Amino acid sequence: MDIEHAATAADIKAIEEVVATVERTQRAKDAEGFLALFHPDALWTTAHGRVLIGFEEIAEFTRAVLPGANWDGEVTYEVVHVQFLRPDVAAVKVRQVYHAPDGGEGAPLYVMTREADGPWLLTACQNTQVVRDPA
Repeated sequence: MDIEHAATAADIKAIEEVVATVERTQRAKDAEGFLALFHPDALWTTAHGRVLIGFEEIAEFTRAVLPGANWDGEVTYEVVHVQFLRPDVAAVKVRQVYHAPDGGEGAPLYVMTREADGPWLLTACQNTQVVRDPA
């Protein structure tokens, strides 16, 4: 079976909903809602290079940092590309924009997985800060 054709509209919609939930929970500083999106064996690398291995490390970091996060304005997340590596594994490129006076942008890559008919979960993620050339 061709991987490209294995993706269904329902899979794409479900993946987009996970990213929309990341946006909602980040904006609301809702650590528990955000954590509900992760696979138990997830790996997360922050925009500043901190590597968090496993749900417990991700949860400890998120519960300590997210509720007190300080940014002006809103942050939005947009799915810009979904590539199915297998029918149950997707690489998802996201555009993360901070709408604030000092701005800022991220280029996260989320590898999502799902078991049988289960939900899509964040499994291996890298959140990369976009650095613009000042010239």
